[in-house]
Amino acid sequence: MNHKRVKEDFSVSAGDYLRVHTKPRRFPVFDINWNDRVIFSDENFIVANKISGIPVHASVDNDQEHLQFYLSKALDCDLFVTHRLDVPTRGLVVFAKSLKFQSEFNKLLLQREMTKIYKATVEGQGLQTGVLTHYMEPSPRAPKTVSHEPHEGWQDCVLEILDIKLLAENRSELKIHLLTGRTHQIRAQLGYEKHPIIGDHAYGAKKISDIEKIELEANELSFVDPIKNQKHSFSLS
Repeated sequence: MNHKRVKEDFSVSAGDYLRVHTKPRRFPVFDINWNDRVIFSDENFIVANKISGIPVHASVDNDQEHLQFYLSKALDCDLFVTHRLDVPTRGLVVFAKSLKFQSEFNKLLLQREMTKIYKATVEGQGLQTGVLTHYMEPSPRAPKTVSHEPHEGWQDCVLEILDIKLLAENRSELKIHLLTGRTHQIRAQLGYEKHPIIGDHAYGAKKISDIEKIELEANELSFVDPIKNQKHSFSLS
């Protein structure tokens, strides 16, 4: 109502703007022990291992089927979003337990002081280790458009392929250091290079499932706690 989500009964006046989602997007999950998805917790933040197929936070048409809601309910505390993973991506994500930590952590992210390492399995075996740089068209829509050539107003997208393992079925497993954090960045860059992530049909891969799942995992995170000034490192390996 008037561009704000309404969770209680309300009165409507002439001129009010109402938006009703009669067919909301759904993100069903079954038999998940959400406490088991928490790999670290202290008084300021938690680190959780997100599953594929659900968003990190509420979408415009779904206020409950997301990781933040499930973890808040399981832990019986408020959680605040600090950064995001795409719906089909799995892996490590940080939630703040206070607005103070959220604010300080966001400053850390803006200064690119968190190290993010991803593991991706892609189609093909033609990639090389080293830095990949592209430029992304600013648009709220997906799939994202990227180019090797810079354009006015386009955002730079930079990642480094640290290691490559050649797999069967003409696939490769990549270890990626994400140097900039654009929406869909890894997916768009690898798709543009004709090596899309397995299952990522939005960026040119073969569709292998009706489930929103791709072979991309946020595998390692490291940063200095902005409240305690302690170094933290987390890994799923």
